[in-house]
Amino acid sequence: MNYAATLAVMVVLAFCFPLTLRLGAGFGVSETISISALGALLTFGLALYLVRWQVGRHQQALSRMEKARAQILADPENPRSYFVGGEHLGALLLRLDRRREAAEIIDRYARLGGARESEIVALQEALSRANRRQRRAQGREA
Repeated sequence: MNYAATLAVMVVLAFCFPLTLRLGAGFGVSETISISALGALLTFGLALYLVRWQVGRHQQALSRMEKARAQILADPENPRSYFVGGEHLGALLLRLDRRREAAEIIDRYARLGGARESEIVALQEALSRANRRQRRAQGREA
């Protein structure tokens, strides 16, 4: 949703809120109950939007991951095939919390002849940070 649409929704909600309170008062519903019900509906709507947004983001990441894998299968010796949309497949896998797969991809990428040393180091550091976070989380659970 863009800025103008968000602003339009906010204006409509601001306009409808007092009308809803008056309508509820006309039917004998107290203002507190009306505000509580509208707050619950707003919370539900916000939760629904956030869940849909997260699912959409996850699906987009999965499609980018599949695209990168297809590129790698098509040309496994080209270091640029490990990138999709400027992001390395290893970094994408780390973001999806797939550390084992990310480690394999990073190792394969590091063995390529045209891979940049700075990219390899950055990916290995990101992998070690993810592993440290995982060990700390497991230490807290135990």
